[in-house]
Amino acid sequence: MSPEYCKFAVIISKIPVMQSGLSTIMETHFPDYELNFCQSLEELTLLQLRRTDVVIVDFSGEVRHPRALCEQYYMLLSQYRDIHWIFMIGRQYYPLAVEFLMRPESTLLSDSDPIERLIKAVQQGGVSTEKISQTLLSMQNNDDIDGENDQLIMLTLSERKVLRLLAKGWGINQIAALLKKSNKTISAQKNSAMRRLSLRSNAEMYAWINSNQGMKELNLYSAYGEQAEWKSTAGSSASLS
Repeated sequence: MSPEYCKFAVIISKIPVMQSGLSTIMETHFPDYELNFCQSLEELTLLQLRRTDVVIVDFSGEVRHPRALCEQYYMLLSQYRDIHWIFMIGRQYYPLAVEFLMRPESTLLSDSDPIERLIKAVQQGGVSTEKISQTLLSMQNNDDIDGENDQLIMLTLSERKVLRLLAKGWGINQIAALLKKSNKTISAQKNSAMRRLSLRSNAEMYAWINSNQGMKELNLYSAYGEQAEWKSTAGSSASLS
């Protein structure tokens, strides 16, 4: 195949067996992709990011400082939105993945998902209708990472998910489609969060989100970097009912 028609994919995994397995899948089902391999995010180069079409990240096993790593990936996702990011998530990292890695250009798969789900995700690209695998969605919402979330107990994980997606400019319909839940369920989770926070209107909800307490509770300082960027995003969503 001519170079100009070649697609590019990057596989990030520190586990040789995982690298080998993902490589075999890609070579078998997607021979038109040129593959690049990294053992860690630090090895990913600017040139690779500029030309790659899909990045497959093994986010399972033992990960040091998982929250910090998720934040680094979040920043890359924000900068390189033309890339389809596929994350193979270990069960213990699911709550962090929901907080930081769930974006329109990403797909979250379980590290225990069948091969067919990865193949389907690559085939469909960033327009995949299944942005989170059913395996991940079926996990208990109260799974902990390593105690890092123990102090963030004001809101449930489901409520925090909804508020963070609202923060990113997603509407109720979009969130419902993403999480494969009904609009009624998403609205109920939003309203439940508002009750926990003693907020009586959308205006009060967005005011709380913009407050230091809200930014800290939802990890928005670390996830968005600049408070001004966050306020712009929140302001554009204020008409949501």
